[in-house]
Amino acid sequence: MFKINKSLTLLLFFNLFLTLNLNAQNKYTSATVAFYNVENTFDTIKSVGYINGTLPYNDPNYHIQIAEKDIPNYKTEEFNEAYTYENIKGKKIIRPLILQEEFLPNGNKRWNTEKYFQKINNLSKVISELGTDVTGSAPVIVGLCEIETKGVMDDIANSKALKKYNYGVVHFNSFDARGVDTGLLYQKSRFRVTEAKPHPIFIYGTDGSRKYTRDILQVTGILDGEEITFLVNHWPSRSGGESSSRPFRMEAAKTMKAIFEDLKEKNPNAKIIAMGDFNDDPTSASIKEIFNPAGDVKSTKENGYYNPMLPLFKKGVGTLSYRDAWNLFDQFISTSSLVSKDKDYSSYRIYKTEVYNKDYLKATEGAYKGSPNRMWSGDTYRANGYSDHFPVYTILLKEAK
Repeated sequence: MFKINKSLTLLLFFNLFLTLNLNAQNKYTSATVAFYNVENTFDTIKSVGYINGTLPYNDPNYHIQIAEKDIPNYKTEEFNEAYTYENIKGKKIIRPLILQEEFLPNGNKRWNTEKYFQKINNLSKVISELGTDVTGSAPVIVGLCEIETKGVMDDIANSKALKKYNYGVVHFNSFDARGVDTGLLYQKSRFRVTEAKPHPIFIYGTDGSRKYTRDILQVTGILDGEEITFLVNHWPSRSGGESSSRPFRMEAAKTMKAIFEDLKEKNPNAKIIAMGDFNDDPTSASIKEIFNPAGDVKSTKENGYYNPMLPLFKKGVGTLSYRDAWNLFDQFISTSSLVSKDKDYSSYRIYKTEVYNKDYLKATEGAYKGSPNRMWSGDTYRANGYSDHFPVYTILLKEAK
């Protein structure tokens, strides 16, 4: 049905053309774009954040993780202000990480090197399978959230299942209170990064204090000759209740919308794919009111937004469950430039979007049977566990030149 050339470009032949109603003489290139919330993937090192405010905020060395025991090796100063780029400018400071204790060798989970690499290998196996039913290859682009450090992403990229794809890594430490971030893996043979930067989300508690959450990661680059921007998200959780926490996700949505608008102002035909764990469903206010995306190609407005997860959600498909109810928090939202009403694949367009919920990713017994099979249930470790979310992926397709 198809063959793959040396650059992992897929040539789809007659059977797929029948599905697409395309000219059977054409050849096509495909690329899988995936997102996975990998649930608390911490390393085993007790660490702190070291922030060098003499560097630009989008320099990878601006905010790094260092072992707590190495603090004396760094020249720092006391800092008691809010964590903002402006306040930190010109300073070198230490940012304590207060919620990593359970994922240390002496913590409640007795987290160690063996368990850590078991999780790395489990997650990498899943990532390597996303979209292969169409492309025969691992994803070209992978957005991740709930990873602690760039080192964690490096270990995923260098795992047995993924090493041959030669992934590059984009990661910036955020000021998130839990010390987990978003990141992006990309196949260096297919995608060249031209710009990468974090976008903070500013949310505040009822007392006016800043609540720190994950940044939105923007990565713009050239994918097989086309410029595309990817936005990787992990919006504020529903901790404290959906209603009381809703304003935080509304602010995250507004921040993401502003990034879209800025990019579209520079290029009205910009191709942008936002992915992430939005901690909201496709019908939630943060998505519906801020973006009002269409759930099908024919209804997508020019210069509007497209959310391929909406029809899946209406069918009852989810990526995580809570109290026996399914949610579809893991989503893609794209610009209308990535869909075609007349099946025009002269440049990259979205062809197919799925939730990856194979049986081996589901719990097989107990109260959570059928739900995502987590590595941890409280402090109980399961070597065959993965995450509390199913991954999602979308496949881009275009005519090969």
